[in-house]
Amino acid sequence: MANDTYNTPFNSRYASKEMQYIYSPDFKFKTWRKLWIALAEAENELGLNVTQEQIDELKEHAEDINYDVAREYEKKFRHDVMSHVHAYGEQCPTAKGIIHLGATSCYVGDNTDVITMREALLLIKKKLVNAIASVSKFADEYKNMPCLGFTHFQPAQPTTVGKRATLWLMDLVMDLNEVDHVLDSLMLLGSKGTTGTQASFLELFDGDHEKCKELDRRIAEKMGFKACFPVSGQTYARKLDTIVCNCLALIAQSCCKFSNDLRLLQNLKEIEEPFEKNQIGSSAMAYKRNPMRSERIASLSRYVMIDALNPAWTASAQWFERTLDDSANKRVSVAEAFLATDGILDLYINVTSGLVVYPKVIEARLMSELPFMATENIMMDAVKRGGDRQELHEKIRQHSMAAGAVVKVEGGKNDLVERIAADPAFNTTKEEILAILKPENFVGRAPEQTADFLNEVINPILEENKDLIGLEVEINV
Repeated sequence: MANDTYNTPFNSRYASKEMQYIYSPDFKFKTWRKLWIALAEAENELGLNVTQEQIDELKEHAEDINYDVAREYEKKFRHDVMSHVHAYGEQCPTAKGIIHLGATSCYVGDNTDVITMREALLLIKKKLVNAIASVSKFADEYKNMPCLGFTHFQPAQPTTVGKRATLWLMDLVMDLNEVDHVLDSLMLLGSKGTTGTQASFLELFDGDHEKCKELDRRIAEKMGFKACFPVSGQTYARKLDTIVCNCLALIAQSCCKFSNDLRLLQNLKEIEEPFEKNQIGSSAMAYKRNPMRSERIASLSRYVMIDALNPAWTASAQWFERTLDDSANKRVSVAEAFLATDGILDLYINVTSGLVVYPKVIEARLMSELPFMATENIMMDAVKRGGDRQELHEKIRQHSMAAGAVVKVEGGKNDLVERIAADPAFNTTKEEILAILKPENFVGRAPEQTADFLNEVINPILEENKDLIGLEVEINV
């Protein structure tokens, strides 16, 4: 890689080789040739003067693109599509006259964009399924481990480590549903002509409207799509780019939420992201174990969420049947949304596959707060022994305030249990109170909810997509 020019970090640091190839010139131009072949085949089948010999010649050179020739033509024509039409024609002299017959540039440009987005979404789906598989293993392993729950990042009712992970999973399930929906609803532009009227094809087919409609149907089928846009201008509706990028932004939201939770948990020393043997956390503070990968997830996610606004503005700014203020913009925004999301999911899989859990820290934090949460149980037991509920409620309030002051003001240990045991109004002992303070008694249905969710929601997803599971991801930095 050259060191004297700008290099995109998506290539050098973040995106996988697979996603980089999907958005490479080679993938694009080979797809152009596949589309030209599909067009020629459909025109042949519908009776135009396109021969099988010409089609066979086009197929023979579908993969061996003469890039040097195309570059020379582009210097001359200043037009990327026509440069490749002429370059292809040099390789296919018999078919030269029928390449791109009746089509406009958007026939290859826009249809290729949709095909590229589909291939990229399929890779994203694969990684999303593997992320779900990774987190589901963690959730199952720790479904019974009690931990302190938080609302407003303040101590709240206990949950379990595994149940918390199901919240991350639920987000990913919603994302997968959206990816599947978008994939299922993708349509090609088809062959619509310069303003979307198919006028050139109507001329080629001597006014036969049904053959114009059938042309679109056959191109869609040949390229593996269910349909083409029923109506369009010269381009497919740019709203499609917004829909796709919004789908990616949903994934970014889920991954960012996970990364934020993990960064907080790492600060609490309860759960950490994997930290390699020779990894350096800080150039100055050698002891530090910074959550660098989680921070990178958050950083890239922010980029994707903001980037989703880009195609929205583009879609809203298109004039009538087409303007070209979308071209440079969408080349960057859509591609980089995919490259970034690809990198995010690689990081997500990497991190969740190696999470480090510290049970003793989790237990200690929970036990330091549990006496406050157990006060209602303690009070009910005292009432059963003949105590006055209202009097006991006030005493618990006073003892809790005092114990809280010891923790917050003096930096001491929570002594609420000792205070209540020493108060004759409760008629109980420290041992009896501690018997109540079993963490598993305070987690509600968290273990059962986790098991049910994994069995009823996650496992069917993993079974349906089992051919996608087993992805090995590589983190560059």
